[in-house]
Amino acid sequence: MMDDRNTLLSQDVFARAVQFIWREAEMLDRREYREWLELWEKDGTYVVPIDPRTSDFAATLNYAYDDHEMREKRVQRMTSGFSASASDAARTVRTVSRFTKASEEANTIEVRSAQILIAYKRGVPTIFAADLTHRIHCNGDELRLAQKVVRLIDSTDALNAIGFLL
Repeated sequence: MMDDRNTLLSQDVFARAVQFIWREAEMLDRREYREWLELWEKDGTYVVPIDPRTSDFAATLNYAYDDHEMREKRVQRMTSGFSASASDAARTVRTVSRFTKASEEANTIEVRSAQILIAYKRGVPTIFAADLTHRIHCNGDELRLAQKVVRLIDSTDALNAIGFLL
């Protein structure tokens, strides 16, 4: 009986994590960047690595390796209207699917998924595909991002204008 209860609790946490990830994607497409910042743990990290196999993000070159302060600066640039990324920002639509539970500990679940992002800017659609890993802390009913890793499938190619990826 106890195993069934633990399985149900685990399934509930996984389902809540998937809904959380979908909500995050919608926030980003709607440019609700300030609200997106509120999803994060203070010590969380947002990473877009160049090397598709790296796990030591601090010791390798990344497109983004944002702590709390850098996430806030990124959002400030994207919402200020003073940078090209803000004044001529791409419209985006994200589809996130293929969810799998990578691990689950006491209060943390790690979920892997696939993301297809279409960015539309100046009449040109651009497709970005990535494998995502979300590490999410669960504290009762509250879910918070501890880490998000966006592994672009073409990360080793020359890429530009990817500041909106979040």
